[in-house]
Amino acid sequence: MKKPPNNRHPIGGGIWWPALIATAVKLLLIPAYRSTDFEVHRHWLALTHSLPLSQWYSDTTSPWTLDYPPFFAYFEKLLSFFASRVDPTMTHLHNGLNYASPSTILFQRISVSFSDVVLIYSVHRLSKDRNFGILGRFLIWVLVIWSPGLFIVDHIHFQYNGFLLGILLLSISYLEEGRDLMGGFVFAVLLCFKHLFAVAAPVYFVYLFRHYCRGGVVRGFGRLVLMGSAVLVVFAAAYGPFLYYGEIQQVFRRMFPFGRGLCHAYWAPNFWVFYILLDKFLAFILMKLGFDIQTPKASFTGGLVGDSSPFAVLPTITPLITFITVILAISPCLVKAWKNPQPKMVSRWVSYAYTCGFLFGWHVHEKASLHFVVPLAITVLKSPEDAKHYFFLSIVSCYSLFPLLFEAQEYPIKVVLLLLHAALMWFGFSSYFSSVDVKGKHNKSESPSFYIGWFGKCYLLGLFVVEISGHLHSTIFGDRLPFLPLLIISIYCGIGMMYSWIWQLRQIYLTS
Repeated sequence: MKKPPNNRHPIGGGIWWPALIATAVKLLLIPAYRSTDFEVHRHWLALTHSLPLSQWYSDTTSPWTLDYPPFFAYFEKLLSFFASRVDPTMTHLHNGLNYASPSTILFQRISVSFSDVVLIYSVHRLSKDRNFGILGRFLIWVLVIWSPGLFIVDHIHFQYNGFLLGILLLSISYLEEGRDLMGGFVFAVLLCFKHLFAVAAPVYFVYLFRHYCRGGVVRGFGRLVLMGSAVLVVFAAAYGPFLYYGEIQQVFRRMFPFGRGLCHAYWAPNFWVFYILLDKFLAFILMKLGFDIQTPKASFTGGLVGDSSPFAVLPTITPLITFITVILAISPCLVKAWKNPQPKMVSRWVSYAYTCGFLFGWHVHEKASLHFVVPLAITVLKSPEDAKHYFFLSIVSCYSLFPLLFEAQEYPIKVVLLLLHAALMWFGFSSYFSSVDVKGKHNKSESPSFYIGWFGKCYLLGLFVVEISGHLHSTIFGDRLPFLPLLIISIYCGIGMMYSWIWQLRQIYLTS
């Protein structure tokens, strides 16, 4: 039986040379377009630097108020010490508003690139003991480190997703090594950096309860207490100071602004896009049939605090409904984790949980697709089917991010990033699966080949049609229906995301 050589010697300096190439690309993107998130994070530098901790979550100097958990605020505080020495105006609460000097831009861009060290280290840990050979490990490295979605969202649009996803992958790596206490501890740390990662918390709880807290009642209870204590220490470090100052309610109000609408300003390609469109279609048909249908004027993307997104015909969707829907969608995965908690399945289960959160959650951002696309890269070489699914999903996810970069000068960048990513996957997967056997079922002469399939080919061809139609929109419709191109992207990518969810659910059922 031929298998990839278990050679742990690094290729060309190991993971660091792909990381250095990625860093060089990031440096080239420094002058690129910046979204309002750039000012958001600059203001958080100023806020944490200028104000005492007790005022961080109550300050309203800028509309970009602090709404991340405390560990991220501490992270901004740490960065502010260096930022104030690079350019003091950057960290001035009032004079720094909408400030973007060359040194400020350089500092903030480099801070994102530097924080990606966590991602690089984590993917190295996850790949080092896998029997994929040199080529397999290299593929996993570049799929994560050279992810076009991370380039677009972090290093052009501007965020710190690579850093946060690095913490997630670090947690998964500990779980796959059987170091459950460290895995749970690191995941608790992640939740105190960004609470939206809590979608996978039920998976972690069930898995750790069944895998770590086993071995009899006494030993299991002792381990449960130990795990609970570790988590409590993390949350106490994060929220304790705000509890001391009597600001804990204000912290939670900022972190959970349920008054926002069901969908984000740019509709993420998820299930609720189809629900909203069905409501509007039914309202249109019923009005044509003579029924008195009151079309709501409120927005699905905004809404006053306490309001829920309005519907004309279908039942109104509230945050509680989306929460229950997400839990129900995750439940097959929880059953699997309860019955047979396997470390090798953690990355697949966590990715599936974030897929459910993306499809059925409340006020989901389109950038949240990175939460499941990046961890799924770890499973991509398990079979040609996994590779085919990842090839399809990662392209759909990247394309759904295109509207974030709407200026003409960034258009070639996002297209080239996507095409290079697709080409790398095609040649990498084809080479890998043509030279190794999978699960001992094939020898080299009978090895499974990487293929896309008729559905994938037709769907990806449709992406070109969607993109071309967007460029022809103004020619055909002029100034009418300006929302249509983005809506078409949301619908079409939503179909791809729903297909991915069904595929992942099937794999969870089929995998022991």
